[in-house]
Amino acid sequence: MERKILIVDDESHIRLLIEQTLEELEDDGVLLFTASNGAEALEIIEAEKPDLIFLDVMMPKVNGFDVCRIVKHELKLQDIYIVMLTAKGQEFDKQKGQEVGADIYMTKPFDPDELYEKAVEILGLG
Repeated sequence: MERKILIVDDESHIRLLIEQTLEELEDDGVLLFTASNGAEALEIIEAEKPDLIFLDVMMPKVNGFDVCRIVKHELKLQDIYIVMLTAKGQEFDKQKGQEVGADIYMTKPFDPDELYEKAVEILGLG
């Protein structure tokens, strides 16, 4: 069964880092998609229905909270697992993230190994 991961961040070096961190999952048949803003992310989400999204909070056009809210509440895609990526110390964001339906939070800078293990665990590949 094909699994899909969407990486959403407006900073290209972070998208690349996450992509490189997860690329060996492609050997297990996982497809990686990337988006550089929330509007682009929503198009991919509707078209591809990824299993897992690594979603940056602070982005132009549509921010991560809005993307998350739209996915979980408007598109009713409850089974998409959303990991919000936020800069350190933005505690108030966690509250908001829970309100819009984020599954978990990871703070930047994140440990690539931890991110990889989290993806394996969420997708049940372990």
